[in-house]
Amino acid sequence: MSKILTIEDDPIVGRDITEELTNAGFEVEWARTGAEGIARALSPEFDAITLDRVLPGIDGLTIVKTIRSVGIETPVLMISALSDVDERVTGLLAGGDDYIAKPFSATEMRARIQVLLRRRGRLQQQVITTLKVEDLEIDLIARSVTRADIEVNLPPVEFRLLEYLARNSGQVVTRTMIFQSVWDMHFDPGTNLIEVYIGNLRKKIDRAGLKPLIKTIRGSGYMLG
Repeated sequence: MSKILTIEDDPIVGRDITEELTNAGFEVEWARTGAEGIARALSPEFDAITLDRVLPGIDGLTIVKTIRSVGIETPVLMISALSDVDERVTGLLAGGDDYIAKPFSATEMRARIQVLLRRRGRLQQQVITTLKVEDLEIDLIARSVTRADIEVNLPPVEFRLLEYLARNSGQVVTRTMIFQSVWDMHFDPGTNLIEVYIGNLRKKIDRAGLKPLIKTIRGSGYMLG
């Protein structure tokens, strides 16, 4: 599950961000002041940060400049009521990765966070050779899978599907996302292709006596972990 740090002093905006990201399957921590925010942001445990530009005490620009100066590369979505072009440029040059102006749509904010996480994931994939989710292990070089130390033989499409779920472990992935990422196709609501492949994976990965790892999130999609 991806972990997001929200640094926001406005209680209404902070609550809205936290609820939207939590409902999307993220783990969210909320810092309400600049001092609290910078202390948490200096930890490498977070996968992304939403950062209010104007904060009591230490402002958002100082926070992002500070974490970049010490080598923290966590993606940062700057959020501010200051929406002119110069302000956006200043935030991005200070080390922000994206910028959204208040008032904003919660769904757009979530989408921007998801884009930042995908970008970060692509960079991390360059060095990752093994994916692990509990007792499931995927060797990306050998293209092999083991569950509870027993090898699982998967044809290429099932392997790609499992790899995609594992790269997004702890997060809900929709059927549309799966179609685009695994089959490189636009979603066809009239097909049960994904259900068939998920069913095949369950039989091989979630064997009798093992904890089920592949979960169906009703009305949303699927999640591994």
